[in-house]
Amino acid sequence: MSRLQDFENRLEQLISGVFARAFRSAVQPVEIAAALQREVDNNAQILSRDRRLVPNTFHVELSHGDLERLTPFDSTLASEMTEQLRDHAEHQSYVFPGPVQITFEEAEDLTTGRFRVRSKAQAKVTTQATDTQIGRARVLLEVNGVRHPLNPPGLVVGRGTEADLRINDPGISRRHVEFRIEKGRLLRRSELELSVDDLGSTNGMVVDGRRTHTAALQHGSTVRIGNTSLTVVVVDEEDEADDQ
Repeated sequence: MSRLQDFENRLEQLISGVFARAFRSAVQPVEIAAALQREVDNNAQILSRDRRLVPNTFHVELSHGDLERLTPFDSTLASEMTEQLRDHAEHQSYVFPGPVQITFEEAEDLTTGRFRVRSKAQAKVTTQATDTQIGRARVLLEVNGVRHPLNPPGLVVGRGTEADLRINDPGISRRHVEFRIEKGRLLRRSELELSVDDLGSTNGMVVDGRRTHTAALQHGSTVRIGNTSLTVVVVDEEDEADDQ
């Protein structure tokens, strides 16, 4: 029995005939599971002879009618499909950069019975910063939905435990880059001196679309390391006043 057949059998046991009736003429979950598996296969990136990086966040887009039929079972389906993907990844020596996440969304351009899968590799980000520290920071780094304060004299970003901001991206070295910030009052964007330096990483860095070893930064600058992008956000005193 194939893994997809086993997946379908588990679903039928979980939600019995209700599942079969609800999906009789709509998108079949096993079709989505197969598409997720293909999405992983088609987007695998070679890390080494025995390891390949694959996407870990998936957005399944469906028509309004299909999404309505699926909604009562979406958490069960997401859980089962996640396990199916993990099993497939283990057999293929794939590496997920972070937790596997599957969400279901409506797409107005899709008709009943049709669906689309969008995916990306999104590394897990580990920060020890508190909400208070983030709120008080004049400069922040945004990465995969996480904000981390950038205070003088700066911080090291990498995959290892010695990094100040850890990103679980196989393409990132243990100590990959160092962000630097000049000491000062740090209230106006025009007064800041920000920079980033490569620390001799394996894969280097790209700053605002240009590969470099060192670069000056400003509000909105994007630093890409491995498969992950970090964006510099400078908080103006005037911006804070407007928010209050």
